[in-house]
Parts: sequence; structure tokens; C-alpha cells
Amino acid sequence: MSLRKRQRSASSSRLAAFSSPPSPPPPSSASSPVSLSFPNADILLRLHLDHSCPDNPESDGDCDHAAASDLDSFLDLHVSSASLLRSRYFAALLSDRWSPAPSAAGGRLTLEVPASSSCQRPFHAHVEVLRLLHTLDFAGAIRSPGDALDLLPVALQLLFDACVEACVRFLEAVPWSEEEEARVLDLAPLLPADEAADLLARISPLPTTTASASAAGEAARSSSEAMLHGLINYAIHGHPAHAATKAFVAMLLKDYPSRDCVHKVLDEAFLSRLETVKELMGKYASPDFRVSVDNDEREAIQRLNLQSAVHHVKHLYWLIERMVDLRVADNAVKLWSDQVPLATDLQKLLNDADMWRNMTPGLPVLVTRCTLRLANSVVNGETLVPRQVRMKLVKSWLPVLNVCRDIVQPMHFHKSSNCKELEEAFLQIISTLPVPEAQELLQQCLGFSTRNVDDCPHLVSAFRTWFRRAGRAPQPQDVEN
Repeated sequence: MSLRKRQRSASSSRLAAFSSPPSPPPPSSASSPVSLSFPNADILLRLHLDHSCPDNPESDGDCDHAAASDLDSFLDLHVSSASLLRSRYFAALLSDRWSPAPSAAGGRLTLEVPASSSCQRPFHAHVEVLRLLHTLDFAGAIRSPGDALDLLPVALQLLFDACVEACVRFLEAVPWSEEEEARVLDLAPLLPADEAADLLARISPLPTTTASASAAGEAARSSSEAMLHGLINYAIHGHPAHAATKAFVAMLLKDYPSRDCVHKVLDEAFLSRLETVKELMGKYASPDFRVSVDNDEREAIQRLNLQSAVHHVKHLYWLIERMVDLRVADNAVKLWSDQVPLATDLQKLLNDADMWRNMTPGLPVLVTRCTLRLANSVVNGETLVPRQVRMKLVKSWLPVLNVCRDIVQPMHFHKSSNCKELEEAFLQIISTLPVPEAQELLQQCLGFSTRNVDDCPHLVSAFRTWFRRAGRAPQPQDVEN
């Protein structure tokens, strides 16, 4: 049963049964705890277990057994009526509205306690709240979130506002376990709106307007996306220990439950870095820039632009790795396949050997690695994209690969395997295309051949596959039933 329902049930069954003079209490038994007394006591308050409306009807067998064994158990408390007046519930009970009112010399009250509120100490929370009515020692009674969460439902039941405020203030200021957080969520609907807001603000984003449930869900998703986006930016730009921070953020992305949210955030980050790289490379290739600035100043600016471009291409590669690992690289492949202007600018740079060798010698390898990672994800089935996208990916970046082969292999022989792997990936993608499209692209791959046939088995195999398919008799498109 929910706490709200429990409160309603407790409110309807809260009892104030009075008799004056009071009848003597029954003798103590094994199920009748010893009575307690507070200073200036003038009223007998009996706490009585109520089994008719258990707090949790689905409680486990041990709790049911304990409740059954304590049938008709109670606890007598000798309390001060003046202290009880701090509770609005007791203040109303002791007012003239009740007839007959409990006598100031020794009236008697009974308060029902839900049987399953605690299997081991069913009266504990009520006794503590009654003690606080007499002492107001909230700091001494509330020492942990568990204490506050135990006392809060009883304080709400008895309308003990000072205790409710003390519990909420304590809960708002201290950390919670996951179980305690769940209890806070259960109690929040019973709290005044302003006090509940303080607690809920740390559990979930609060809607800024009285929006519908779906709008509130959108706000929560937007907050999650903003957090993940900020983590990616910080991992890339904001922390000196890049490797460790990136590894931690990669783990968070992998474990995040909403794949759609991760997909969206990574797409945004990828597009942002890609646009930056395109802008920087566009400045290099711009003819207006080349004629408007003198040589020395132009070289200095170009050096900054190209070094910044290399920096952002490194970030692109990290993002591509995350997207491929999480199988959300489909949009990245589409975007990369549409970068004909960027590929053209890169070819201009790579053909200017003095420029890139002196300023950004690692750029060809970085660009090749980005294209290779995306192409391999397509070949391995990790990223599924339409035929047109596969064809455009090869068509757009094949010219860059051809330039990279010629300049990287002589200079960095130990790194030239990236070019060879990208050749193989492109040939594999070409094999997934229709025969006419494959024919067009294969003719542009002749540069993959070297001085002898034995050095290019991947190209030999690709052409043999194409000729085998092209020589096959056309297959009927329509089969009659």
C-alpha cells in the first residue's frame, strides 16, 4: 500500500477513544511492552498495533509471522498534554471540539499503529516522534537519512510540522543510498509542495512549467543529453589527463541505458568537430586568403589553422571509435560520405608537400584512420547504410586515399598499412554494389597495383569477383507463379 493510502487509512482510523476516569490498563504480558513515561505526564496514550490495514499486504512471510505473533500488542505512554499540543493532530483532539474531552487530570488516548510499519520495532518511530514532541531535540534524534525517513511518515500523520521541517532539512543536506532515494520518492507526494521540491530537485529535473507528463519526460531526456554532451566536450578539451578521462567517458557512454540519447549526443559532437575541420581546411584552400595576406603572415596563420585541424581530426577519430563500438555510426558514415569539398581541400593540401610536411606531417595518417574506421564498420556489418551511401563513401574518399598512398608509403613505411587496409575495405564495399557501379569504381582503383601482381592480391581478387559476376547470365527479375 502506498504511503498516501496509508496516511488516509491511518487518518480514518486514528482514534481518540476517551474515558474519564480511565479504566486501569490490563496487566503486562509477553506481547505488552513496558509503559514509558515523559515529564509532566497527565495523559495515558496507548499505541496499538492495527492489523486490519497492513502497510504492505505483500510483505514477506517473516514479517507476517511477526505481526501475527504480536496480535493485540500495545505500548502505553504517559505523556504531557501540553507537549502534545505541538502536533496539530493532537491539538485538534484535545480541543473543545471533542466531547467528552480527555480530562486534564488523567485522560486516555489510543493511537493505531500500522502493523507492518516495522516488523521488528513496530512502535519505534511513533515513540521517537512523541519523544520529540516533548524534547524538540531534533539534532539528537535525526542522525542519518534512515532516521529522518522513519520519523517523517509519523510526523506527517500527526501533523507535527516542526518535525517534518527538521526531517526534510536533514534529508536535503545529506547524501542518500539508492534505497533511501526510493523512500524519498515515495514520501515526496505527501509533503508540502515547496519542501518536496527541495528533495525532488536532486532526484530528477523539475519541469519549468506545468507541462504534461510527456513534456516532463522530454525535459529529463534533454538534461541527460546536456550532461553527456558536456562530458564529451570536457573529455576532449577540458582535462589534462586526456586518455584517462576519455576512457571514463567512453565507459559512461557504453553503460548509458538510452541508446537513442547516446546516438544523438555523439552525432552532435561529431558534426560540430567536422564543421570545424571543414572551416579550417577551407581557409587553407581559399584563393582569397592566399592573395590578401603577405607570405610570412600567411604562413603563420596557415600553420595555426592546420595544427588546429589536426587537433580536431584526432577528436573526430575518438568520436568515430565510440560510435562504431556502440553501433551508432550510421549518421557519421552518411556525413563522411558527403564530404566531397573537404576531400578536395585535403587533396590540395597533400599535393602541397612542403606545407603539410613542415606543419602537419601526421595529417595524412589521421585522415586515413578516420576513413578506415568507418569503412571497416560498414564491411563488418557494424554499421548498416544504404547502397548509395556506401558508393558515395568510396567515391568521395578514394581520391584522397590515392594521394595518401603516394606520399605516406615512401615517408612512413611502417604506417603505410593503414592505406593498404583502407584499400581492402574500399574493395570489399565495392563488392556490395551493383555490377555497373562496381565497374566505375574499380577502374579508379588501378592505383592499388604496385610493381608486380603478387603485391596486390586484394585488387586481383576484386577484379576476378567482378568479372565472374559480370559474365553471369542476367537473372529474371519477375518470376511467374
